Amino acid sequence: MTQTYHASGKLLLTGEYFILDGATGLALPTKFGQTLTVESSSEKGIFWKSIDHENKVWFEAQFSESLEIISSSDKDVAKTLQNILSLCKLTTHNSQLTTRLDFPNEWGLGSSSTLISLLAQYANVDPYELLAKTFGGSGYDIACATAKSAITYQLTTHDSRLTTEINFHPSFSNHLYFVHLGKKQNSREGIQHYKNLTVDKSDYIEQISALTQKIIHAKELDEFCYYMEVHENIVANVLNLRKVKELYFSDFPGTIKSLGAWGGDFILVASDESPEMITSYFQQKGFSTFLSYKDMIL
Repeated sequence: MTQTYHASGKLLLTGEYFILDGATGLALPTKFGQTLTVESSSEKGIFWKSIDHENKVWFEAQFSESLEIISSSDKDVAKTLQNILSLCKLTTHNSQLTTRLDFPNEWGLGSSSTLISLLAQYANVDPYELLAKTFGGSGYDIACATAKSAITYQLTTHDSRLTTEINFHPSFSNHLYFVHLGKKQNSREGIQHYKNLTVDKSDYIEQISALTQKIIHAKELDEFCYYMEVHENIVANVLNLRKVKELYFSDFPGTIKSLGAWGGDFILVASDESPEMITSYFQQKGFSTFLSYKDMIL
């Protein structure tokens, strides 16, 4: 018998690190994600294979019935996976597990969060508990993994959250794009930088939550862009970091907003210029991974 599970990737439009302190963020599940196929095996133990977006095996391992590592192509990855599998408390270990990513790992759409979601689905365990005991984070990416539409996400207490699926289909979405910077950031390092800040964040949290609602309900591109820029200014001021538009794209005719861990993965681009002009602009700057809202978002 073969079982197949799917988890969507994610992009966080608003909230950034402030979600950790109770701000309401807007998150979007992506069309790109990861699947897990589970097949029963006549041999004892777990046989693991990870396949990338180019259909190439990038990791393999074999675990005993007691989850000891028998062999692996990467010891560090095997130890991480061993820990996750042990937390899943699987009842059967005689199986072949195969994961398939349909986006490049360096895109930062959630190779770790989709893995946590997939194994939680398979093992029927709480994905948020599994995340907390492994990679950590706010959990918005776990919510996106199984969401059918855009969500608002808010941590209400340390181990409780409010996730609401919403109808977010801006009439101006044909003017929204995502560009990959190719400078992958370590989310955990970004979170630690935020936690180490000594400023009082309470006022900012309220402002971010209010901006999230204004962005969701924006009717026009100009309105959407204005609120996005206000959001970007707040985050830049609190983190004491320069905005990505100032750093790389100061001459761009439109709005640019960092997403997720600042400075690395995707940016949101909003502009009423033609797609051809925008594509050409970023290609000339050396950024070739350019996706429309329609191609990226579920």
